[in-house]
Amino acid sequence: MIFRYLFGSAVVAFAGLVTQPLFAGEPRAVVELFTSQGCSSCPAADRLMGELSRDPSLVTLSLAVDYWDYLGWQDTLALHGHTNRERAYAAARGDRDVYTPQVVVNGGMAVLGSDRDAIEKAVGQTRKNPQTLSLPVNLRIEGDKVIADVPDAHGPIRNAEVWLCPVTGKITVGIVRGENSGKTLTYYNVVRSWKKLGDWTGKAESFSMPVSELPNKDIDSLAVLVQSGVASKPGVVLGAATVPAR
Repeated sequence: MIFRYLFGSAVVAFAGLVTQPLFAGEPRAVVELFTSQGCSSCPAADRLMGELSRDPSLVTLSLAVDYWDYLGWQDTLALHGHTNRERAYAAARGDRDVYTPQVVVNGGMAVLGSDRDAIEKAVGQTRKNPQTLSLPVNLRIEGDKVIADVPDAHGPIRNAEVWLCPVTGKITVGIVRGENSGKTLTYYNVVRSWKKLGDWTGKAESFSMPVSELPNKDIDSLAVLVQSGVASKPGVVLGAATVPAR
């Protein structure tokens, strides 16, 4: 079954047409999968994420949530910040729809994470917004720093947050309790943390962070997102890039 999580209620209380050019090396979509090791519907979405991760035109990110941990298995990859991010997306959309497996495409549309056709359709729909991935971001590791170069604004949106995500390309986990008990599952492009590099205000700017501040885990690559809005109300992704970790 698809696991849906209600928030802001008595259960939990707290507040295909591309209309812009796609240049070589620029992604056509950022695909965020909200998944859980405690969700019996998630393995199909996790496998699909592995297939999509081989598409060089996509920035694919697996975000493990923790809101199903109470069912008997504590997700070994979950970050509470991922739960907060999924809730924030739902609040920004106004549909309050939080479930696993859920994919959010380009910071806008949410669809079932195991539905390839729905994901592809969402890519086309979100790119009808000329602001979507309109900024050609350059991400690089230079000396002891990670540097993200963000150009001048290409439209009316001139405020965004710049986030860096260390990513592990592939992790296999044996599940011993819960809905997936006895299964060995593989996760792809797993986000290990979120590091805010700064606020972009529409002018060309370089943002940096010492490599030493990255988590000391099996990091294979880094992804950067330039996203309109704020963390509590995220909007369209204006730019994204990835780079292999050293």
